[in-house]
Amino acid sequence: MAKSIVLGFSGGLDTTFCVKHFQDKGYDIHSIIVNTGGFSEDELKKIEAHAYQLGVKTHTAVNAIENYYDRIVKYLIFGNVLKNNTYPLSVSAERLVQALHMAEHAKKLGADAVAHGSTGAGNDQVRFDMILNTVTPGIEIITPIRDLKLSREAEIAYLKEKGVEMNFEKAAYSINKGLWGTSVGGKETLSSNGFLPDEAWPTQVTKTEPESLKLSFVKGELTAVNGQQFDHPTKAIQQLQQIAGPFGIGRDIHVGDTIIGIKGRVGFEAAAPVIIIKAHHSLEKHVLTKWQLSWKDQIAAFYGNWLHEGQILDPVMRDMEAMMTSAQKHVTGDVFIQLYPYRFQVLGIESPFDLMSAKFGKYGEMNSGWTGEDVRGFSKIFGNQVAIYESIKASEANEEAQEKTQ
Repeated sequence: MAKSIVLGFSGGLDTTFCVKHFQDKGYDIHSIIVNTGGFSEDELKKIEAHAYQLGVKTHTAVNAIENYYDRIVKYLIFGNVLKNNTYPLSVSAERLVQALHMAEHAKKLGADAVAHGSTGAGNDQVRFDMILNTVTPGIEIITPIRDLKLSREAEIAYLKEKGVEMNFEKAAYSINKGLWGTSVGGKETLSSNGFLPDEAWPTQVTKTEPESLKLSFVKGELTAVNGQQFDHPTKAIQQLQQIAGPFGIGRDIHVGDTIIGIKGRVGFEAAAPVIIIKAHHSLEKHVLTKWQLSWKDQIAAFYGNWLHEGQILDPVMRDMEAMMTSAQKHVTGDVFIQLYPYRFQVLGIESPFDLMSAKFGKYGEMNSGWTGEDVRGFSKIFGNQVAIYESIKASEANEEAQEKTQ
């Protein structure tokens, strides 16, 4: 009886090679593609046809868009997470969901092995391996592209020998699209200097006139765009991306530290994620207290870094998610934004929980909550310990001065 293997399958050169390689090894191949927002129905059908044409035993397409949001993206919004103050963790976050679904599929089928097409150069190999080792302990993980160290030319020659017909031309830029942004890699990102040219970006700039935008949040989650309500935040995110993407908003290059200890650059376009995070943070600054903001920022920074390094299953992540969720209780209201080519501006917010409400007084003007005498007394008490310290320090200095004169 042939051994069975679950293969994460995108239909590209590397995973196509994996199918034929595993056939040679005598495996029954069960391919799976996990859609986190980067594939249309037509694209998924073509990938399925390609898989069966190659000879897989079964092919499964998982719609993980809402699961991806519920499990990860929601908390990236709650935490206003931007890796190195730049990157919304577009690809790193979706790889974790893909690995989790692959692992569950392998368990369901009782597979003997599981495989992915990662190379030995980047973060994805670590993310996939860690999750597969944790969720499917004892199941062999096989990675032909990493292990065989084959060149692209060698893969192509092997597939042609096997009679595989597909487009072997390498695109000038590698594109990875998902719900939470699109990564773009090319020759400009292989060195420390150089920005991607206009033609490299998947979404071209076609909007030049400013547009007004209103985003509505309920307990930290985006529920409406320009007054249009959606039954799930993923649909609101996709709608916002359609509106803002053609402005060229959210284009940037992320420079980061990989899990394996080297630095790398990657371009990305993420109009919706960048706008949502900025809008959400602006709303939070109005409705959360000073120390809620402070502690949530510290926790979210660690959360984003640990997520980037593939540690989604660490129980500490659930603890931090609970804290960030609790802080969203009053993060409800509308955020008003102006969109321009390549940039946007937050104009302000309206919320029933706004702590800047005029009924509590106006900053820099009159305040109805206390008198001038109250502030005078408060200032004296609030600074009392420092005043005592300074008094002791001055007394100590005087004593030292007297000793020197004696």
